Amino acid sequence: MKKKILVTGGAGFIGSHLCERLLNEGNEVISLDNYFTGQKRNITHLMDNKYFEVVRHDITMPFMIEVDQIYNLACPASPIHYQYNAIKTVKTSVMGSINMLGLAKRIKARILQASTSEVYGDPQEHPQKETYWGHVNPIGKRACYDEGKRSAETLFMNYHWQNNVDIKIMRIFNTYGPRMHPHDGRVVSNFIMQALKNKNITIYGDGSQSRSFQYVDDLLEGMIRMMNSRDEFHGPVNIGNPYEFTIKELAEQVIELTGSKSKLIFNPLPSDDPLQRQPDISLAKKELDWEPKVQLREGLIKTIQYFENLIRNGEDIFPDQRRTYS
Repeated sequence: MKKKILVTGGAGFIGSHLCERLLNEGNEVISLDNYFTGQKRNITHLMDNKYFEVVRHDITMPFMIEVDQIYNLACPASPIHYQYNAIKTVKTSVMGSINMLGLAKRIKARILQASTSEVYGDPQEHPQKETYWGHVNPIGKRACYDEGKRSAETLFMNYHWQNNVDIKIMRIFNTYGPRMHPHDGRVVSNFIMQALKNKNITIYGDGSQSRSFQYVDDLLEGMIRMMNSRDEFHGPVNIGNPYEFTIKELAEQVIELTGSKSKLIFNPLPSDDPLQRQPDISLAKKELDWEPKVQLREGLIKTIQYFENLIRNGEDIFPDQRRTYS
């Protein structure tokens, strides 16, 4: 049955993949984005689909529409972007959630919040279960994102308890794949871009800190299963790859796959940067019958090909740099 679905942040890395997947499944999709970090090139290939609509809008302002489901993905998600305007980041998580929850309440739509593993902060529990409350610095540089997302989860639960809004909350762990912004400051995109240009690969800390990397296709599967899960299950649920890699191991694998001449250099670790991040996905397996399928090597090859094409087409620089060089 065709559904009408709103995706906030629809021109972003994850949002654009979600729009594509939902269209391929026969739905009508509206992409809502203010293009702070989203990019039009991520969704131009969808424009000819008569069931795809694009709206330029900032979710910190109210928005009215009639839909069946809402995926709330709008928020800058990489440190370089969410710290650029920290107040705006908090507003997007808090005011944006209030506006989207208010919309869901009025039109009786199911709404999914794309939360984050950052709600766990620098965890003192490893791996992290959904029952863990986290270890977050509320006045640190990352707090605009971490605490914004924690507040959003609070709002979602209270709208459900107080107003019976049909909510779903998922906590997304490190995700990578094609359409990542080449300058978003995330470790996978940083390493690939540096390696493809034979520049030194910058590792913060000694490289022993660990991350779990999931390919975007696995995330989409978990996200759609969560949206369509049983009514009584609201989450939160971890969606991530539990297979753990050190940052140094990731860098070495990127160098191997790109055939790069890059060398590793080590810089001080940023404040509040978590040393470990690994999801316990027992709940996702139980409730959603979900676990990741794509291995890191396979996903990196696809992601490297995407960045190679960006470089080949001269699309790997900031928009203001394009104006400078044009």
